[in-house]
Amino acid sequence: MNDPLTEQVSRISRLPLIKEALVYIEEKADQTLEEQIALTTIPAPTFQESERGQEFARRLKAYGVGNITTDEAGNVFGVKKGSDPNGPRLVVCAHLDTVFPEGTSISPEWKEGRLYAPGIADDGRGLACVLTLAKVLDDCSISTKGDLIIGATVGEEGLGDLFGVKHLFNSRNDIDGFISVEPGSPERIIFQGTGSRRYRIVFRGQGGHSFGDFGIASANHALGRAAAKIADLKVPPEPKTTFTIGEMKGGTSVNTIAAEASMVIDLRSIDQMELIKLENRVLALIDEAVTEENSRWGRDDITVTSEKVGDRPAGSQPPDSPVVKAAAAAALSLNLHPALSGPISTDSNVPISLGIPSLTLGGGGDFGGAHTLQENFDPENAHLGPQHLLLTIAALAGLSEMEEAPLLERKTGN
Repeated sequence: MNDPLTEQVSRISRLPLIKEALVYIEEKADQTLEEQIALTTIPAPTFQESERGQEFARRLKAYGVGNITTDEAGNVFGVKKGSDPNGPRLVVCAHLDTVFPEGTSISPEWKEGRLYAPGIADDGRGLACVLTLAKVLDDCSISTKGDLIIGATVGEEGLGDLFGVKHLFNSRNDIDGFISVEPGSPERIIFQGTGSRRYRIVFRGQGGHSFGDFGIASANHALGRAAAKIADLKVPPEPKTTFTIGEMKGGTSVNTIAAEASMVIDLRSIDQMELIKLENRVLALIDEAVTEENSRWGRDDITVTSEKVGDRPAGSQPPDSPVVKAAAAAALSLNLHPALSGPISTDSNVPISLGIPSLTLGGGGDFGGAHTLQENFDPENAHLGPQHLLLTIAALAGLSEMEEAPLLERKTGN
């Protein structure tokens, strides 16, 4: 027998107004795809999202979203006011930026039923889904009890380090729930966030000639000692915790004692405390490597600097929490098979780490080649993404025409 929450979502899906909206979304699938293409063709490298953000804001306004602003970070958000002043406030967003650098050619091209273009899926699909949600709410006159804060963030990718969503939550404390949309199947429900710490480590020394100055400590050797120590680290399989040295470089020639060497390391865990323990251990090993290299030659040549270049918080929430169950029930109402995904790193990391009910949902369709120049998107049944998004949001924020309270609770005092 279904539990009350699942039955409530099922009733929502059978409401005439919602059934009409679900059909509307399917009928407008081509328009959603057109917007996906249009936004993708506007370059938006991390830290350079303003042009795409302006176009996204223009489209939000056209679909009835009010009070649209671009904040100091570059995030674009507006509001669909709810009917209940005491209702919850739910953020629904995608991210504007892509991993591709300035100057990347973006010319969408169809090949064997798939659309190829850098960024067409990540997160062109998410942005298009958010716009479709705004449009269907407006055109089908759907009113939620809680406010919907609809928009897009910046700085989600790479060294952007989630700075857009971090700014969002640093600048306001009235958000009760959060949903981000990424490419992928709407059956996949992401409810945990993989945390990461990234460091650029630079070893520096006097340097000199490999023969004439032999006996001077080497920055390359210090790096090698540190790398070997890190490679031998033992980490727990559960909660999953990982490390890698992603980049290494140093020296100027084969016959030079290196004056400088550097590496970039990536540390990850789904548990914040394990992540901090790993971080502290790695930094200690780096210091040990410097001490050993200097001691080897009886000198104090080598120094090291550690610059944190990435800090994404880890977080989790119970798989039977209302926000997760609402998304799963919404998928079931569409005859999909919900699957709780393993943790990854998305904008949801930040609110999850703060204890705010949050999810990352798939925008529908199929995709491949993410973060490569051969990124591609298959639009077959892609309408299921925004349909799932609509049902999930209707359950969490509540519908004005239903007696049932929203599944998302309003936080006390905001």
